[in-house]
Amino acid sequence: MRRFSVRSSTIHGKGVYARQRLAKGLRLIEYKGARRPWGDCKDEKESVTYLFDVEDGLVIDPWIRGNSAKYINHSCAPNCEAVLEEGRVYIESIREIQPDDELTYDYSLTLERRPTKEDIARHACRCRSRRCRGTLLALPKPRKRRR
Repeated sequence: MRRFSVRSSTIHGKGVYARQRLAKGLRLIEYKGARRPWGDCKDEKESVTYLFDVEDGLVIDPWIRGNSAKYINHSCAPNCEAVLEEGRVYIESIREIQPDDELTYDYSLTLERRPTKEDIARHACRCRSRRCRGTLLALPKPRKRRR
């Protein structure tokens, strides 16, 4: 029996759902796709949130030779994490996942500058978790105020 399936998501578009109980600490799937220079992908109509930066300016583009991992959505309270190992990306469970639970990980997208309000709005989060930070971006830690 397949461990998960792709179907419509309440978070965004399509999502990946468990078909059986998945234990904590399982390597579920490799995030596959063509390795391309980041610059070749910036102007494409697909969202760059699907690209994983892996090494030396290369990203994994799942829209070319990718698999169902590209449909795993973001959550601010994820049940999975993305693990980079020797230039490959794997999705692993970080807690037990029940049948029909949607697989999610924290995208923690980064920009080359401090995010603006417009950046945060453009990368709005729809996970609806109690801990939702409202964006797919990894927000910088607040600066400590000097007394």
